[in-house]
Amino acid sequence: MWRGVVLPSIFTVSLFIFGAIGQYEWQPKDAFDEVKRQMDKVNKYNCEIRHIGELYLSNNTISHLPDIKDVNINPVFPNRTQLLHLHNIALSRAFFWSYILQSRFIRPAINDTYDPGMMYYFLSTVADVSTNMHINASAIYFSPNTSYSPSYRGFFNKTFPRFAPRTYRLDDFNDPIHLERISTLNTFTVHDLGAVPVDTSSDYASDYYRINEWYKKWLPDEVDKRHDTKTTYQVEIRYANNTNETFTFHGPPGADENEGPVRWTRPYFDCGRSNRWLVAAVVPIADIYPRHTGYRHIEYPTYTAASVVEMDFERIDINQCPKSMGNNGENVFVDTARCKKETTECEPIHGWGFRRGGYQCRCRPGYRLPFHIRRPYLGEILERATEEQYYNGFDCLKIGWVQKMPVQWEKAPPYIRNPYLDQHREYLNSTVGPDTLKQPRINIHRSLDFILGMNHEKCRDYKPEDLILHGGVMHGAEEYFENEAKMALRLANFISAFLQVSDPKEVFSGKRVSDKPLTEDQMIGETLAIVMGDSRVWSAGTYWDRNKFTNRTLFAPYAYKTELNTRKFKMEDLARLNKSDEVYLNKPWFRFLKQRWASNFDNLEKFNMKIKIRFNETGESTIKYEHYPNYYSGAKLSDGLWTAPFYDCYGKVPMWKVKYVAPFFGWDSLKAKLEFKGVVAVTMDMTKLDINQCPDKYWVSNVFKGTDKCDQKSSYCVPILGRGFEAGGYKCECKQGFEYPFEDLITYYDGQLVESEFSNLVDNNETRYDMFKCRIAGASGLQGNFIAILLLVIAVINVSRLC
Repeated sequence: MWRGVVLPSIFTVSLFIFGAIGQYEWQPKDAFDEVKRQMDKVNKYNCEIRHIGELYLSNNTISHLPDIKDVNINPVFPNRTQLLHLHNIALSRAFFWSYILQSRFIRPAINDTYDPGMMYYFLSTVADVSTNMHINASAIYFSPNTSYSPSYRGFFNKTFPRFAPRTYRLDDFNDPIHLERISTLNTFTVHDLGAVPVDTSSDYASDYYRINEWYKKWLPDEVDKRHDTKTTYQVEIRYANNTNETFTFHGPPGADENEGPVRWTRPYFDCGRSNRWLVAAVVPIADIYPRHTGYRHIEYPTYTAASVVEMDFERIDINQCPKSMGNNGENVFVDTARCKKETTECEPIHGWGFRRGGYQCRCRPGYRLPFHIRRPYLGEILERATEEQYYNGFDCLKIGWVQKMPVQWEKAPPYIRNPYLDQHREYLNSTVGPDTLKQPRINIHRSLDFILGMNHEKCRDYKPEDLILHGGVMHGAEEYFENEAKMALRLANFISAFLQVSDPKEVFSGKRVSDKPLTEDQMIGETLAIVMGDSRVWSAGTYWDRNKFTNRTLFAPYAYKTELNTRKFKMEDLARLNKSDEVYLNKPWFRFLKQRWASNFDNLEKFNMKIKIRFNETGESTIKYEHYPNYYSGAKLSDGLWTAPFYDCYGKVPMWKVKYVAPFFGWDSLKAKLEFKGVVAVTMDMTKLDINQCPDKYWVSNVFKGTDKCDQKSSYCVPILGRGFEAGGYKCECKQGFEYPFEDLITYYDGQLVESEFSNLVDNNETRYDMFKCRIAGASGLQGNFIAILLLVIAVINVSRLC
C-alpha cells in the first residue's frame, strides 16, 4: 500500500529537483512544458479558487500579433490570418457602434432614442461568432450607466446600470437540440452579462471580476482637461433623392496614432463562462455622453463601451524557431525547436496550433540533404523521434566543393540560347494587350504588362469584354481574401438572423417592447463599417431586392474609399440610379444569386441560439428569451459567389477588382417559408494577390501555373508568399540527389533573379541564366585516394608496355 503512494511521490520530487522531463524521457524540459503545465492545472472546477495570476499567461506566449500599422506594408503570415480577422471584426464593430450611437444627430430630435434594440445587440454578436469557426466569443461591454435602449417603455434618456451582450460558441455534442450526437459548432449561448447585481464578483466592471482585463484596456474612460481627444471620421452621404450630407463622428483611435485602435489581452482562462483559454482583441466605442442635457458644452465624446472579440488560444500557432530577422520579437517559445543547428536551420510552418512540431528543418547554406531524403525534416517527426533516431539522423551533409558565382557575365551563345527559346516559344512571337491571356501558353511578362499597365484612361480604349479576365487570373483569391469575404458573410448572416428572429409586431409582457425594423442608418452604418474595419476592402454594398426593405422599393447603401489610408469615406444609395445598365437588380451577380436561391433553401446552415435576456430594466438577473432555444438559417462561405476579375473603368475607384457576394434571407409575408431578400458584396484589389507560377494539377484553374523558369531536371518550384502580383514569386529548390553548388547565404535560386536573367536571355543581353541549375550530389568533396591513384598508375604503365 505504502509503495503505491511513496514511490510515485519520490519519483515526482526527484523530477522536480533534478529537472522535469519533456515530451519524452530523453528530452529536456523547455518553455512549452512550462506553459502547458500552467494551462493544465486550471480547469472549470478549480478556476474560482485559483490565484488570479494563474488565470493569465504571459504576453510573450503569443508572438507576431497583427499590427494595423504593418498590415498594408509587410505580408501577413498565413498562421496569423485568423488573428487578423479577429482584429478586423473587433475594429469593424467598434466603428459601427460608434457611428450608430451618434447617428441620432442626423435625424430630428424627438423624445425617443434612435439606438438599436437589445435583440440587435444580441444577434450582432451571434453573427460575429457564427461566420468564423475560429472566433469563440464576441461581446460589447458598456461602462456603468452609459447604455441607452428603446427596448422598454418610458425609458427615454435612461440608462442600464450595466449592459454587456455576449455570445460564445457552445459544444453541442451532447445537446438535446439535435439528435445527431456530433459537434456542429453552430450552437451559441447568448447572455446579457450586465444583468447581475452591481459591485459583486459577477459585475464585469468591478475589481472583484477577476478576468476583466479586456474591460480595463479602455474603460472606464476618464476624460480630463481637453474634451476633443477622440479621433473623428468623415462620411459623405448621398441619398436616393440625390440630397447630400457630410457627417462627422467620433470613433476609436486612428491607425496612424500611437498604439493604434486595437489592444490585445494576455491569454486568460475564461472561468465560469466558456472555460477555455482565450485571447481577445479590444477596441473602444465612442459616443457623445451624456445625452439630452440641453447644454452642449457638457456633452463631450467619450469611450462608453468596448468591442471584445475572443479566440481560442490553442488554435494559435506558436513559433519554436530561434530569433532571426523577422522573428526578433518577444516569444516565450523561441529556440524550442529541435533542429540540429550545426547543419540545419528552423523554418516555421502554419496550421499546427498550440502543439509542438510546427516547423521544418532545412539544410544550412553549404549543406545538402542525404540521398534518401526528399524534403526538409518535418518538426513533428523530430518531436516524436526516439533518442537513437534523433542523434543518428536528421542531419544534412556538408558540400565539399563550393563554387564561386562568376563576376563577369557574357551573352549566351546560340547553342545555349536557342534550346531555351524552343522550350519557351511564347517568347518568340509574343502578343500584347488582352490577347496575351488567351494564348495556349501565355507570356507572363506581356500579360502583366497589360494588367499592371491599365489605368482609368487606357481602359476606355478597350471593349468591355476585354476588361473582364477569366477566373484563372485570380487563382488564390478565395484563400487570400477569405477574411474579406467573411466580413460580407457576417453582415449577410446578421440580416438573416434579424429578419428571422426579431418580429416588430411581437408583444411582450411588462414594459419590454420588440425591436423596430431595420433602419436606413443601421444598414448604412453596417456597410460603412466593413470598409472602415478592413483595409483590404475598397468598397462594400448591401443590395436589397425589390420591396424587401421597410418602406422602400429599392435600397442599396454602397460605401467606398478613394485612397488606402484615410479617415474620409463616401456613401451612396445606389437606388438613385435608374438606367437599365446601372440598376443593381440587373447585375449578373445579383441575378445569379437570386435565381440560385429562388426556391430551395435546404443547403443553408442552421444556427441554434440559447438567448438569456435581463429580467427588467435594472437587470438584477437573467431570464430565458420567450423563444428558447431558437435558430436562424444563413449562408455559408461556399454559398456566396466570387465574380471574375474585372477592371472598374467607370466606377468610383478604377482598378482591377475581385468581388465576393453573399446572400441573406428572411421570412415571406406569411412567415411560412424563407425567401431571398438581397445580397452583401465586397470588392478587393486583385493586384494584391500573389502569383503562383509553379506547376500544378491539370484541374487547378490558374492561368500562370507552369510559367516558372526553374531547371526541371535538377530543381523544383516552390511559391514564395508576399511577392505580390509580379513575376518571380517562387524559388527553385534542388531535387533529391542534387545540391546547390554556389557559395551563398541561401540554398535555392530566387525566382525574381531567375526571371530577370531569363529576360536577358530572350533579349540577347549578358546573362547567367544557364548557371541556375543544381549539381548532382555525387560526393562530399574532391579528395585523392592513394590506392586508387597507385592502381591507375600501374594500369597506365601496363597499357604503355603493351603498346
